[in-house]
Amino acid sequence: MDVESWQSQLRKGAAELVVLAALDRQRAYGLQLLATINAGGELVTEGGLYPLLARLEKAGRIAAEWVLPEAGGNPRKYYVLTDEGRQLLAAMRGRWAAFRQTIDQLVEE
Repeated sequence: MDVESWQSQLRKGAAELVVLAALDRQRAYGLQLLATINAGGELVTEGGLYPLLARLEKAGRIAAEWVLPEAGGNPRKYYVLTDEGRQLLAAMRGRWAAFRQTIDQLVEE
């Protein structure tokens, strides 16, 4: 496995956590969410985000609502965390902290 493939797998593994964490801060529509998540570097692609959002919505971890902008224009589908999504996020954050600490200890020189 080359470094690019390895990095791609890291991103895929963290995608659900970062999407839930971003939605914990504020409701967002797809492209807004993508910009928030990728502000520090590309973590999620547009092609990966929408299937993930659909899966999270189907699982009841997020809810969606179509909103027509007041100034007109195209409707946007806004996503918010559900109670189940908040519970999952809390559990994932705890596991992530422990995982990150272990990895840091193992790979630091």
